[in-house]
Amino acid sequence: MSKYKYYLRKPKSEIVKDFLYWLTVSGAVAIAATSPYFGANLWKAFKLRKEYKKEKICSVFYRLKRRGCIEIKKRGHQIYISLTEKGKKEAGWLQINALKIKKPKEWDKKWRIVIFDISQIKKIYREAFRGKLKELGFQPLQKSVWIYPFDCQDEIELLKDFFGLTEKEVRLIVSSDIGKPDQLKEMFKLS
Repeated sequence: MSKYKYYLRKPKSEIVKDFLYWLTVSGAVAIAATSPYFGANLWKAFKLRKEYKKEKICSVFYRLKRRGCIEIKKRGHQIYISLTEKGKKEAGWLQINALKIKKPKEWDKKWRIVIFDISQIKKIYREAFRGKLKELGFQPLQKSVWIYPFDCQDEIELLKDFFGLTEKEVRLIVSSDIGKPDQLKEMFKLS
């Protein structure tokens, strides 16, 4: 089966992810408003013409518009398509779900310790944050103290921003000495 046929059969949820991704990356897309070929131009603007049928892109576009995820503004002879706040949140969830920490070939012998104290009012964020740490491969030292052996500053900052957490609520500490690390080294399969 060719790559082209595979993409044509992707579910609509995958098309939505790709569509939101392109809007997130580009910020906004401008399409000639006076053209009778709006759908075709939309299809081309998102560089998805090799992956999806034009009809599917148009269907997803109008569904996202109805759900309030994208907004369309006309200025002169151009139409600008951009994400709304709701669309940004949905795109943010997609980014958080796909988050991975890149592991270097060699360990720098430093530990990354995430300490968090998130209030009861934000319990759902605390549980989601803890769940994401676990999913990323962190190990608990205590209930709100988690450890990881590789650089993860960008990923922790992204999680803090996404969940609206402050520096007071989440801290990342880098340390070369954590006491007796043998059990942790074994847990992370480090030499």
